Amino acid sequence: MDWKYLLTSFDGRINRGKFWAAIGVFVVIGIVGFILDAILGTRITTASGAQIGIIGILVALASIYFALAVYAKRWHDRGKSGWWSLIMLVPFIGPIWFLVECGILEGARGANQYGPDPLA
Repeated sequence: MDWKYLLTSFDGRINRGKFWAAIGVFVVIGIVGFILDAILGTRITTASGAQIGIIGILVALASIYFALAVYAKRWHDRGKSGWWSLIMLVPFIGPIWFLVECGILEGARGANQYGPDPLA
């Protein structure tokens, strides 16, 4: 599986290692966006005094699609629909549930309706 498929397709399954690798890529890209905002001076100061970087906003918006694709594949490995990503909208327990299910628990062994076992 290549990175293009990992980040753009909602089909198939990925294991925990590829999930965490993709999360790492998102973090690095976010840091690069933050640094570019600081270097280029593309920050906007809001009425409350907070600074928002334009490049950071664009990176975050572009990352939403890619993150959802990675999340869906990880849910598929657990034998569940990618729509389970919506669990993160539940206050407090949702993000914890997502982290445990997608980041900690092992995927379903063997093939399931979403594809073959990524570790086989």
